Amino acid sequence: MQDIKIKKILPHRYPFIFIDKVEEVDLKNKKIICKKKFSISEYFFKGHFPQNPVAPGVLLIESMAQSAIILYASIYPEIAKLKPDYYLGKVSAKFLNPVKIGDVLKIEVKMIKSLKNAGIVEAECFVEDKKVCEGVLSFGVKVNSTSTT
Repeated sequence: MQDIKIKKILPHRYPFIFIDKVEEVDLKNKKIICKKKFSISEYFFKGHFPQNPVAPGVLLIESMAQSAIILYASIYPEIAKLKPDYYLGKVSAKFLNPVKIGDVLKIEVKMIKSLKNAGIVEAECFVEDKKVCEGVLSFGVKVNSTSTT
């Protein structure tokens, strides 16, 4: 497996990186598996919800989107090295079970369609063997004229 440097690929920084580890990249089948542990120190748990903390659904979508960026960068490394902007487009998601403090989210993403300037992925997230959410995400990729190599 290739050595994936998450911070080298993602434009996000703390506290908005929702991928801790890339477990597997399968370029032949255009699939990726990533992990994110939701610890007690996550800033959003204080207010979402204090009596019963759960990870916000929008952040589960963000985990799927960040995994999709890493997959895209693995498929198109020549574009990724230019540090493009990534734009999340249409999202269709279902939330099936809550993600709680201490849960390790396993994010599985498969590229359905990829172009040099866009992509569509299917994603599923699990905690242990229980599916917690699923979705289809589309995104755009734009290389800026100010990007450097």
